[in-house]
Amino acid sequence: MKNTKNIPTSKIVKAAAVQISPVLYSRQGTVEKVVKKIRQLGKQGVQFATFPETIIPYYPYFSYVQPPFAMAKEHLRLLEESVTVPSAETQAIAEAAKEANMVVSIGINERDGSSIYNTQLLFDADGTLLQRRRKIKPTYHEPMIWDQGDGSGLRAIDSAVGRIGWTLTNERPSSTDNWFES
Repeated sequence: MKNTKNIPTSKIVKAAAVQISPVLYSRQGTVEKVVKKIRQLGKQGVQFATFPETIIPYYPYFSYVQPPFAMAKEHLRLLEESVTVPSAETQAIAEAAKEANMVVSIGINERDGSSIYNTQLLFDADGTLLQRRRKIKPTYHEPMIWDQGDGSGLRAIDSAVGRIGWTLTNERPSSTDNWFES
């Protein structure tokens, strides 16, 4: 028989990878939709939910279909609808996470002055904002939309469901490789 004294016990966590669409051009509408989904998942016993990249207010798809010189109007609209941290929007998500007793990871377009960042927020089950992490190196067409993050949030963090760490699309094959291998 195997000696199991020093083997840590695993905890089963009920998790949800949420795939919902935003309410296009509406930060408030999308936040309301996210809050409703968190409450629904909480009633189903979900302990950890992760929402899409930049779900609030919406992913800037216009940057795929419009040439750079034609994006100004859409870019300004995205800037106006982007989320500041902290704000009424982040408070609403925090309250929903607390009400549902759920850890929530959510992607937002974060506004900081006249800049927009591709940001991930991690809320603990008590509603505390544990982490705000900006994408380090926007790739392909993304630098036309998002500014570069500083890497300060690139670390795993303890939460009610365990230790969580993550990266955004295309960060793994970029210059962050050595950060994960140390």
